[in-house]
Amino acid sequence: MNSKNRIEWLLEGDVAIQYQVHRDLLSTERTDLRERISNEGWGAQYLSKRKPDGHWGQKFYQPKWTSTHYTLIDLRNLCIASDNELIRESIAIILQNEKAKDGGILPTGTNQVSDQCINGMFLNYASYFKTNEKDLKSVVDCILTQLMPDGGFNCRLNRSGARHSSLHTTLSVLEGLTEYENNGYTYLLSEVQKAIRSSQEFILLHQFYLSDRTGEIINKDFLRLSYPRRWRYDILSALDYFQNAKVTWDTRMQPAIEFLLQKQNKDGTWNVQAKHPGQTHFDMEKAGKPSRWNTLRAMRVLKHFNLKAI
Repeated sequence: MNSKNRIEWLLEGDVAIQYQVHRDLLSTERTDLRERISNEGWGAQYLSKRKPDGHWGQKFYQPKWTSTHYTLIDLRNLCIASDNELIRESIAIILQNEKAKDGGILPTGTNQVSDQCINGMFLNYASYFKTNEKDLKSVVDCILTQLMPDGGFNCRLNRSGARHSSLHTTLSVLEGLTEYENNGYTYLLSEVQKAIRSSQEFILLHQFYLSDRTGEIINKDFLRLSYPRRWRYDILSALDYFQNAKVTWDTRMQPAIEFLLQKQNKDGTWNVQAKHPGQTHFDMEKAGKPSRWNTLRAMRVLKHFNLKAI
């Protein structure tokens, strides 16, 4: 299927996919589609699972994929309207009840230190949904204290110690810091921008999936294209971040791009290659089948860098 047919196939999908296809591939802002996300399809399904106490699942972080935390990151990635009052109310509940002593967000409410992957994801959706800046300051403070000498982040640093940044944590924090910057927040903005640049460089230094010391693949799972990615890193999610952040082409992206193109199906689509085990509200797509999410994300990566797919 050629590019035109792929777009037609994408536009047969959920309204959230339709909205992002128009925005990212066709360069047309369809606010009517965005407004529909909360009332139909996947967006409406997620919102229908919200409980009277403002949480999903068993409150903030349990069970993993049906918890409030992961439901909110899924809703943010659908690009549901950012003025949704129910979602804003749930974020306010988190801020009131889940703050750690270090200013970040607690995963379970029992530990005394926060988790930087969670802090990054929280900052991502809290910024997207226009949370008051004063309520985000302590989270930003906490994240910036965890910046490592190699330029990235590792969620183990403030819990058990770490010597080297993690691609998992670095990508989650990058997404949060970039969303914070993109939404016009100004608190410690210059420090945030420095952390963004150093974290981007950390990923580029590793050419998205290779050891900077040996040149070997760090983790073969980084090459498996999952969606939703949850907290786990993969090359398509990282490339999609770089296009969203409007980063210009860097030759160190080439190995990941080549791998992405190798994974394209003969009909021009990309599959969901991996599902992360755990309870879900529902499955948007099936593993091993052509994926509108991954096809959309791959196509907008290639468009941003002026590269051609099959």
